[in-house]
Amino acid sequence: MLKVDLHCHSNVSDGVLAPAPLAAYARKGGVEVWALTDHDEVGGIASARAAAGEQGMRFVPGVEISVTWANQTVHLVGLQIDADDPALLAGLAKTRQGRDARGREIAAQLEEAGIPGAYEGALHFVGNPDLLSRTHFARYLVECGKCATTADVFRRFLTEGKPGYVPHRWAALSEAMAWIRGAGGIPVIAHPGRYKLSQTAEDALFDEFRQLGGNAIEVVTGSHTPDQYATYAEVARRYGFLASRGTDFHAPGEARVEFDALPPLPAGVTPVWHDWF
Repeated sequence: MLKVDLHCHSNVSDGVLAPAPLAAYARKGGVEVWALTDHDEVGGIASARAAAGEQGMRFVPGVEISVTWANQTVHLVGLQIDADDPALLAGLAKTRQGRDARGREIAAQLEEAGIPGAYEGALHFVGNPDLLSRTHFARYLVECGKCATTADVFRRFLTEGKPGYVPHRWAALSEAMAWIRGAGGIPVIAHPGRYKLSQTAEDALFDEFRQLGGNAIEVVTGSHTPDQYATYAEVARRYGFLASRGTDFHAPGEARVEFDALPPLPAGVTPVWHDWF
């Protein structure tokens, strides 16, 4: 089986490794076809492509775009994009706007909860305020000893109803779909099992996605439980969606599933890469 990983993050967004060492780490984990899909940013693609070539991997240029749908954040992965497409670049820049202001609000809430210095601490992990994310705050809360792991952080902070949760309005689904498709890319609903949607709402998301020209979802991902692999394989079969696979890797030791441990796609689904090579 061809070992394909189509969801991965470098330190250009909220990962820890720069694109070149990340490519080497993926190859060490047995990856043969690899995509870099940083959040709302394509600045790492050129170096990732070069590093993948040096590692003997086939490279897929990608991006992960934050979307607000039904007042919830949903993520779209765009695969095989033209990373120089002007409309895509403008859309990503628009999406990144507001991250700094949101980060300052998160820090203010954390300070009220007895955790000072969170803005500066989180910024240490990214450098660029326009790319500041909850993950960077989570790493700071681990570093300062408030939580043992980033998973523990998201149980206690930064999520709805907990200190540090600041909602943000991202791109509309139709906008993100247009940016990806206009750049020649394939839109994929990332980790659908992670969203807190009723069955009715989830079906509505899939229906709207399909009406907008989408035809792929992540089935096997580090953000799904093993039971959800089968659940979303059945969704893919029912809707006629292509199936994608990726670790959603961010950092060694922080990932739910390492590159060498992600299982293959279930039987009976068509891989999103079925006609690429």
